[in-house]
Amino acid sequence: VGKIMIGDYSFLPCTPAGVMELIKSTGTDIAGKECVVIGRSNIVGKPQAMLLLHNNGTVTICHSKTKDLKEVCQRADILVAAVGRPKMITADYIKEGAVVIDVGMDRDENGKLCGDVDFEDCKDKASFITPVPGGVGPMTIAMLMRNTLTAGKAHHGIE
Repeated sequence: VGKIMIGDYSFLPCTPAGVMELIKSTGTDIAGKECVVIGRSNIVGKPQAMLLLHNNGTVTICHSKTKDLKEVCQRADILVAAVGRPKMITADYIKEGAVVIDVGMDRDENGKLCGDVDFEDCKDKASFITPVPGGVGPMTIAMLMRNTLTAGKAHHGIE
């Protein structure tokens, strides 16, 4: 994670790398966009913010003590939710046409797997939104495979 701070991307944390691939797949140019990351963990939140910053996004990191969280989120062109609260992000948190990436892995009141974003409430307002399950999770695994391939090539001296 520390290497991201200095621009060394030889091995990226899998979930933030997967999120970047998802954002890029939308055709969205991150440069100049308002990016909000909800969550400040060392595993997702902080590295995610750095990757967005290194792609010239204007990044705000939010957390449990952020004042006026809803208003901050409403400014986001790109919103990454990694807060750990089931369906916390509803349509009134997001800007019309925003790219919404749900990193959450939660259980709802019925024990059903869900994310931090209320998908049904937000899907018509977002220009792109990831489901849970089936969104960021498979991309995390794909990035793990990419890191494994990179490590194998490096070990055998293959470029």
